[in-house]
Amino acid sequence: MSLHKALTAVIIMSATIYFLRAFPFLFFKFVKPPEFVLFIGKYIPPVIITLLALYSIKDAGFFAFPYGLNEIICILITIGLQLWRKNALLSIFASTAVYMVLIQNNILEKIFL
Repeated sequence: MSLHKALTAVIIMSATIYFLRAFPFLFFKFVKPPEFVLFIGKYIPPVIITLLALYSIKDAGFFAFPYGLNEIICILITIGLQLWRKNALLSIFASTAVYMVLIQNNILEKIFL
């Protein structure tokens, strides 16, 4: 594929994505959103976050050492940072970094064993 064709494809895809992302804002600027859309906008994000949180701990070993402490510590860090700073990216990245440090360095095993 030539550079010209690749650049054309990237421009077309970028314009399409931009239009699809902007369309709801442009459409609902002139038309009041239906109650169903408002309901989804209000209640679906917390439900999705809850499902993701549950999915992230589904394989935690709560019946063997360290009894899911790595996951519990990181969930508490996420909740604390979110309540304190109200910044989802900070909460997610910080707790992920702490989790990786805990897991990769076996910190709880070194402390308790």
